[in-house]
Amino acid sequence: MRGAGWEHPRGPRVLTVCPCPTAYRTVCGVNGPLVVLDNVKVRAPSSVPRGWKGDSIVPPWHGCPQQRCHLSWGHTAPARLWPPAHVLAVPVVGESLLCQVVTPSAVSLGAGGDHRAVPTLAWLPAPSWGREWAMGQCDPRPLGCPLSPGLSPALGVREPSLSSLLWTQPAAEPGEQPWLGFAQYAEIVNFTLPNGTSRSGQVLEVVGSKAIVQVFEGTSGIDAKKTSCEFTGDILRTPVSEDMLGRVFNGSAKPIDSGPPVMAEDFLDINGQPINPHGRIYPEEMIQTGISPIDVMNSIARGQKIPIFSAAGLPHNEIAAQICRQAGLVKKSKDVMDYHEDNFAIVFAAMGVNMETARFFKSDFEENGSMENVCLFLNLANDPTIERIITPRLALTTAEFLAYQCEKHVLVILTDMSSYAEALREVSAAREEVPGRRGFPGYMYTDLATIYERAGRVEGRNGSITQIPILTMPNDDITHPIPDLTGFITEGQIYVDRQLHNRQIYPPINVLPSLSRLMKSAIGEGMTRKDHGDVSNQLYACYAIGKDVQAMKAVVGEEALSADDLLYLEFLQKFEKQFITQGPYENRSIFESLDIGWQLLRIFPKQLLKRIPETILAEYYPREAKAAGQQTASTAL
Repeated sequence: MRGAGWEHPRGPRVLTVCPCPTAYRTVCGVNGPLVVLDNVKVRAPSSVPRGWKGDSIVPPWHGCPQQRCHLSWGHTAPARLWPPAHVLAVPVVGESLLCQVVTPSAVSLGAGGDHRAVPTLAWLPAPSWGREWAMGQCDPRPLGCPLSPGLSPALGVREPSLSSLLWTQPAAEPGEQPWLGFAQYAEIVNFTLPNGTSRSGQVLEVVGSKAIVQVFEGTSGIDAKKTSCEFTGDILRTPVSEDMLGRVFNGSAKPIDSGPPVMAEDFLDINGQPINPHGRIYPEEMIQTGISPIDVMNSIARGQKIPIFSAAGLPHNEIAAQICRQAGLVKKSKDVMDYHEDNFAIVFAAMGVNMETARFFKSDFEENGSMENVCLFLNLANDPTIERIITPRLALTTAEFLAYQCEKHVLVILTDMSSYAEALREVSAAREEVPGRRGFPGYMYTDLATIYERAGRVEGRNGSITQIPILTMPNDDITHPIPDLTGFITEGQIYVDRQLHNRQIYPPINVLPSLSRLMKSAIGEGMTRKDHGDVSNQLYACYAIGKDVQAMKAVVGEEALSADDLLYLEFLQKFEKQFITQGPYENRSIFESLDIGWQLLRIFPKQLLKRIPETILAEYYPREAKAAGQQTASTAL
């Protein structure tokens, strides 16, 4: 329950007022997905103080919420103002900082018994902004604020309105183009087309008097002479709420399911906040997908980022949907609520997919009853290409809110990252940047890292974000820049093979090029089973040898193979038919998958299973024989 006087975070973040009109006809050209704005005049950074309200709301003091405030002057870093008596507002007048400080003493105001602290106005000179705040640095002015007459600390009845405490910019000279606000990198620009429709864009670059803006909804229909724009003075933020679960949004986070508008609990920066590496928790809990080749040989840890490398025409969407249906933790003796289905959420973002793929995922979630725990972001193939750049960031921002604020365990699926990279290349080409490999920009590695690195777990938060991006390799080329750079950033990969798919094997996961770098910390005794790691290593070795024997058979024939070679060839065939192959709705537990692996390993004598210790062999290798003997004895009785 929020106290009286609480202000919703949707309020203005940048406390800047321009007395000039907010819309100007300044579009001087359109180049692909970009718009060029001319006559953009920006004041010198050293002469423009800027203050804005922070995002962190601390517990209220007697019903009044406190909010962290920031201030920057010139090129200096923003100073965090966190006085002993918390600040509620940070306006600037001249070269002084006006703060409304709540003193620790509280009085009862009003007939309703509304308990609030007595507000006091204090001024902090500009030279002391960079130093640590102390109450002795303030110059109390008991007569109140000159911009808000009647506000006195003796009254303390109402808080000053933010609009009355803002500073303004000087009006333009006669015949001079009016100021267009603070045209800065990543600032959001709103466009108004001649037909009255509105679009939004983001500033990519400011060169001289020109600003280059990428329009998310596309530049089709923008008239350079009749289109007006305004600078919002803020970065791109998205509304987030727990009510977003069960809803469908487009690539710009606008509802498209004919449902009511989402009541936002907060407005967050879509680029997220960097996570302190020291504050990260190493993933140590395995996620059970119900798919044997993944669970046994490429185990996924909660908080891991592991992509699916696929190609056009392969069932990567079906595999992703099966993971969504069956994903869960290997239950241990922990808090029961940690494994409750209400504590699990899925954020799915589609970029450049066709209607069939979008309909498949939506219907699959609805049929298995998990739609209420899914948040869908759909950027279709006929939607603007430039919109694909913000779609994964919108999805990850929503996932971070659900994970770190609502303490849910979130699985994020992004498909298709190849469409995202191609949109990035289109913007780079429009800006005439020097291309890199295959025409992709040289900063694509850094750009992809800003998406993939947002997965993980954070100390002090119970939620987690596990990320499974899906990308289609052009021409099945794993050395293509998109999968190549993705492999450097992520913690492994799941490889979908075309040869297995052509042989009607589902899921066509080739375990040899697949890898999970965090598998070792999520398996073993206390996690899954103590024989898990040894069984996985032995299955890898036997399958690799079986592949070599299969290639040798094609050259010399089956008659030239030894007895051991024939055993490996038999293992290869049964491994693909019994272990890899399973139905799209077949959910195998990790223990069932390990038992299937032992059944296949019993094809070999013990002396050939060199990667399994003797103690593990003595416990698990004869298990089937004992079970068969007990069943025969019971039948005889």
